[in-house]
Amino acid sequence: MTETLNIIETEILKESILHSLDGRVKLIFLMLIIFYAVFSTQIIVLVVLEAYLLLLIYLSTISFKRVFMRILLLLPFTIFIIAFQPFITHGTVIYALPFGINITFEGILFGALLFSRIIVTLTSVVILSSISSMQEVVDSFLKLGMPRDFAMILSLTIRFLYMFYDELTKITNAQKSRNFDIFNKKTTYMWRLKQLGYTIMMMFLRSYEHGDSIYMSMLSRGYSDESKLYNYGKRKIGTNEYVFISTTLVLIICLQILAMFLFSKLGIWGMIIVK
Repeated sequence: MTETLNIIETEILKESILHSLDGRVKLIFLMLIIFYAVFSTQIIVLVVLEAYLLLLIYLSTISFKRVFMRILLLLPFTIFIIAFQPFITHGTVIYALPFGINITFEGILFGALLFSRIIVTLTSVVILSSISSMQEVVDSFLKLGMPRDFAMILSLTIRFLYMFYDELTKITNAQKSRNFDIFNKKTTYMWRLKQLGYTIMMMFLRSYEHGDSIYMSMLSRGYSDESKLYNYGKRKIGTNEYVFISTTLVLIICLQILAMFLFSKLGIWGMIIVK
């Protein structure tokens, strides 16, 4: 996990057209893509959106392999929802299983639609996290009108995740130096489970103590509810930002027009899938 975090930091420090865009434009782009993807009911629309995102990855010089691996890490959290769709969606039965369980054609199509939406959404999020630092994202949210307290909570949450991983790494290194292996089957399962519980407890305790020390340090330096931790100055939206957001809007409008009048003739790919 530490290696993954280092890779993300490496991607953020790269220089490209997308990296240099204003953070507000990046957030608006993310919301446009996700909003349109969630409400799209044709797989071909999502395929075109994903192709557009892949083009942006190429222009931003981000590693395709790293993007693919990060999407794979996030997929398991949603794949279970997709896997059940062929069994719970009513429609034309294409295969009957015991106990009255049926696989339907409409269920497979709806599962494919959900999978396409998730891929587009995850790709968008990975692109944003690869071209924007956390501080830039928080500052952009503030400029777009997010309440300051919410922005502070978001920032501290991300920082504490890094802290959790740091403490976990220290604990696991200490365990390895004492020849402890959680997967060693020579010890009983219950004993290993108890040690795992101790590890998680120690990670949270150390993180809590560390967080308390950080908070006291902030207070000693004059921190209060009125403190401004994010102040990057005012930046005007330039030509590159207008071109980028206009291109995205034109693509979405064209896709919607094609979805209404042309894509329906493409068979399954252009079929309107609504549950």
